[in-house]
Amino acid sequence: MLEENQKEDRYIYKELKEKINECLSSVLPITIIVLVLCFTVAPVSSGVLLSFIIGAVLIILGMGLFTLGVDVSMTPMGNEMGSAITKSRKMGIIILCCFLLGALVTIAEPDLQVLAEQVATIPNQVLIFAVAAGVGVFMVVAVLRTLFQIKLNRLLIILYILCFVLAFFVPNEFIAIAFDSGGVTTGPMTVPFIMAMGVGVAAIRSDSNAREDSFGLVALCSVGPILAVLILGLIYRPEDAVYSSVVIPDYSSTQELWSQFLVNFPEYFGEVALALSPIIVFFFIFQVATLKLSKRRLIKIAIGLVYTFLGLVLFLTGVNVGFAPAGNYIGQQIASLDYNWIIIPIGMLMGYFIVAAEPAVHVLNRQVLDLSDGLIEGKALMTSLSIGVAISLGLAMVRVLTGISIFWFLIPGYTLALILTRFSPQLFTSVAFDSGGVASGPMAATFVLPFAMGACEALGGNVITDAFGTVAMIAMTPLITIQILGVHAARKQKKAQAELLKEAHLLEDIEAFTADIDIVEMR
Repeated sequence: MLEENQKEDRYIYKELKEKINECLSSVLPITIIVLVLCFTVAPVSSGVLLSFIIGAVLIILGMGLFTLGVDVSMTPMGNEMGSAITKSRKMGIIILCCFLLGALVTIAEPDLQVLAEQVATIPNQVLIFAVAAGVGVFMVVAVLRTLFQIKLNRLLIILYILCFVLAFFVPNEFIAIAFDSGGVTTGPMTVPFIMAMGVGVAAIRSDSNAREDSFGLVALCSVGPILAVLILGLIYRPEDAVYSSVVIPDYSSTQELWSQFLVNFPEYFGEVALALSPIIVFFFIFQVATLKLSKRRLIKIAIGLVYTFLGLVLFLTGVNVGFAPAGNYIGQQIASLDYNWIIIPIGMLMGYFIVAAEPAVHVLNRQVLDLSDGLIEGKALMTSLSIGVAISLGLAMVRVLTGISIFWFLIPGYTLALILTRFSPQLFTSVAFDSGGVASGPMAATFVLPFAMGACEALGGNVITDAFGTVAMIAMTPLITIQILGVHAARKQKKAQAELLKEAHLLEDIEAFTADIDIVEMR
């Protein structure tokens, strides 16, 4: 027993070391970019710079612990609960459990809390509960789609047409916020659980399409918040909308700086505890009622939850205390330059590297590698995501500089994405629409969005209509780039099959020719 525990400890230590190294390679590029900007075109105070560096360290440690915790706890929990719910074969239980799981996890999603604070025209709790209900409803839709084998692209076409029809009747102040909400609600807490649920639900099917249908839950759950906020926009019709500016701290000493991090630790401690508690309670109920997992496995899951908890606390503290103020200030500095157009290539460069720092992106990447049987390569997926987000932020900065309506980007973008569903393999389509929600995580909400807000403030623009929508842009372009990757992969596979068929025909011709020679020789 002692030997087994020692092996387990060595394994966990090895895994943690590997994941921290992965996180270091992910966060280091964006950190270098920000440092270069700070020493060139966007000078900042020493306090803000040091705060940013401490935030980067906390993000690296937090991501390492979080991804390890997800592997050990969240993924097995989601798989087991998804399988248990669907194995009951009782439609009422399936619908109720899926709705409650989707809603409760969303209520406690830290990114949603951040967004709610920015929308002063709708009471925070009203917005949060409406979005949670939207996720809960579409969690049910997603699970039923998997069970009844409904085509994902057909559902997405209908739902996004409905979203854009509703958007024409909603005040402009709500449109960008609605599409942003679709991105922020699929954050580091909800994504691992929802994706694991998808695997668990699909596992009870034995057909050839089960693998493809295990993806797509995040895609559908991202639509619910959009529709929920658009419906709220029909009810709340403000004369103007306001937002809460990011406060740029001015530290007089390193002690004051460190105390700021210490003060915020308890806050995020509570947020993450609230985020995890609904999942833990539900899992406990399922354990007592149906799962009956072994004591050893429960202990392993409990340890994984501790890693997840600590990782998220460190990550959110680093992002909100260190990254967000720096992002806002740097955005202001760059937008104040005479050559402020430079914010477009800078935004694209940030977008290319920042997607790798999203915790949920790594969760998606691992699941895709596990379930695609090598059809989707991890490097190709990450490159497609990075290119997509780079384009997103470039276009978002164009909006900040010009004030162009987000409709001019969202309608063509989603139209192209939906058209591509007809040509891209279903697996790539499902992964693409999942990636849209995954890419727009905490880094987008707490660094990129403040960056856009700071730039918009400096330019004297309307932050609500011009800066909001940045997260929505990040969620949109991966839908296009990954499906283009799918079209390319399908053509490559078709070409390879044609080559094999050609070789087979050639072999048959050679065999036939050889047979003819043998006959002639016999004569």
